[in-house]
Amino acid sequence: MELSDRARAAQDAIEPVTSFFVSLRTMDRQAGVVDLAFGDPHEMPLRGLVDALRANLEPRATDWFAYKSSLAPARETIAEGLRGELGLPFDSDDVAMTQGAFGAIALAFRLVADAGDEVVFPEPGWFYTPMLRAANLVPVRAPLTPDGFDLDVDAIARAITPRTRVVVVNSPANPTGRVYARDRLVELGAVLEAASARNGRRIWLLSDEPYRRIRFDGIGFTSPAECYPWTLVDYSYGKVLLAPGQRLGYLAFSPLIPDDVRTELRAALLPLQMGLGWTFPDALMQYAVPALETVSIDVAELQRRRDLMVAALGAAGYDLTVPEGTFYLWSAAPGGDAPAFVTALAGRGVFVLPGTVFDRAGHFRISLTATAAMLERALPALRELAPR
Repeated sequence: MELSDRARAAQDAIEPVTSFFVSLRTMDRQAGVVDLAFGDPHEMPLRGLVDALRANLEPRATDWFAYKSSLAPARETIAEGLRGELGLPFDSDDVAMTQGAFGAIALAFRLVADAGDEVVFPEPGWFYTPMLRAANLVPVRAPLTPDGFDLDVDAIARAITPRTRVVVVNSPANPTGRVYARDRLVELGAVLEAASARNGRRIWLLSDEPYRRIRFDGIGFTSPAECYPWTLVDYSYGKVLLAPGQRLGYLAFSPLIPDDVRTELRAALLPLQMGLGWTFPDALMQYAVPALETVSIDVAELQRRRDLMVAALGAAGYDLTVPEGTFYLWSAAPGGDAPAFVTALAGRGVFVLPGTVFDRAGHFRISLTATAAMLERALPALRELAPR
C-alpha cells in the first residue's frame, strides 16, 4: 500500500510484458533455442559503432566526462540530417538529446501535457500506456484499420475529446511494420486542426519515428511534421545501429511551429530534463553522433530475411501483415489464441512475442534481427503449429 498511484498504474499497464519475461525465465532455455521475441542483436556489433565509440573514449580535456546536456555538435549533425531526410529547415536549437526514443517520448509528454490530459495513440502499439500512467496522463486507444493495420483517421477523430492534448503516430509502425502514406497524414492534420479550433486548445502530434530509416522495397517516408505544424518528432539510434542498450535519441520540434512557441519550448527543455533526472545521453554517446549518423544495419539483408519468413509462413497458412519497415513480422496466431500458441512454440525452442503485449491476444510478433540461420531453425516449429 506504500506505492504511489502512478507507480501502481504503470505497473498494471506493463503487466503483460513483465508476465512474458517471467514465463521466459521459467521455460527450459536449452542450447540452440531460437529467440525471436525482441529486437536485440544476435551478431557482433556494427564496426562503425565500435569505431565511433573507441575514437571518442580517450579524454581530450579534463571535462570530457563532466556533466553534459545536449551537445551542440550532436544537435547540429541531427538538424542537418533532418533537413536532408524530411526536407524541412530544422534548427539545431530545436533538438534535445535524450536517452533513446523512450526518453524523448517521456520528455514530449511532460513538455506539452498536464496531469489528466488525454493522449490518443494507435492500437496495436508499443509501450505508451505505462509511460502515460507514470506521467498522470490518460491513455486513449484508437484502433488501426482491421484490414491491414493502416492509420484510421476516423478512429482517431472519434477518440478526440475536449481533454485531448496529444495524438501519437508511429510510422514505420511497431508491431505491424506499416508505413503511413502522405495523404493519410494530411487528412489527420486537418482533423487535428479542426479539433484544436473546436476545443479552443491546441492538440499536439507526437511523431514516433525510431524506425524511420528501416524501410523496404524502396518505400518512401513522410513525417507528420511535414503535414501538421504542431508536431514533435522522436527518434532513436538504437534501431538503425541495432544497439538498444546504448541509449541515444532525440526530440525535435517541427520548424513549422510558430517561432514564439518554439522559443518557449526551447527554454523549457533544460529545466525539464534536469527535473526528470538529468535525462541526457552519456557524454560518450553524444560525442559519437557525427560518426554514427551514417552507420546502419544492412537493410537489404533485413529485407531478405523478411522475404524468407513471409514466403515460408504465408505458404504454411499464416495470416501475415507484410512489413513495409521496422524489423518485425506481425501475424494472426493460429486459433486466435496467441498466449497458447507462444507457449507451444516455446516448448519447441522458439520464442516469439505474444500480441497481449500490444493488447492483441490474437496476434504475435517475430523479430527479424535474428540471423538467417536462426530463422531457418525456427521454421519447422512454426510449420508444425501452422493453422490447420
